[in-house]
Amino acid sequence: MIHLVLGGARSGKSRYGEALVRQYTALGFDACYVATAQALDAEMTSRIRLHQDGRAKDDIDWQLIEEPLALTAQLTGLAKPGRVILVDCLTLWLTNQLLAASPEDEPASTESDFAVDFAASASKRDALAHWRQEKNAFVDGLNTLEGVVILISNEVGSGIVPLGELSRQFVDEAGWLNQAVAAVADNVTLVVAGLPLVLKSS
Repeated sequence: MIHLVLGGARSGKSRYGEALVRQYTALGFDACYVATAQALDAEMTSRIRLHQDGRAKDDIDWQLIEEPLALTAQLTGLAKPGRVILVDCLTLWLTNQLLAASPEDEPASTESDFAVDFAASASKRDALAHWRQEKNAFVDGLNTLEGVVILISNEVGSGIVPLGELSRQFVDEAGWLNQAVAAVADNVTLVVAGLPLVLKSS
């Protein structure tokens, strides 16, 4: 079962995803937390610590896996009956994939750094082609996963249209990723101001 949870910054999407996990652990499922963030600067380190502190205070016995790039392979290896996996988040995975395909660029630590760090160059086209292959493999593999997989992703298209070409490209790719995952997901929930709105239910 695939459940996509969408929301803007500080919408409560991660908290909602963790609440979903708690429902499954109450039924005897074991829980994995797959983190895609990389602590590449002080600000992101602080954000990661906040998430870690929150999980330390809850009643879930988490197995933590940090995976910035090989998400498809990681989920294939982890997913099994009786297990719930929370992936937080897909948009950071997108950022990591694009930057990994452009090694001459400085790595970004958050989605907002993408426009600054992902320099316009010939390698941009190669990075996007690589990313789209990764995305297609990821989406194609979702319905083969056993157990429950909860995917957290940012809804980045609800604000103003970014001024820069690269920022617009990131918003486009994130939006297309969300659409592709939503199409194959069993459940899709949009979280706004901490409140879940069901968009799709199995």
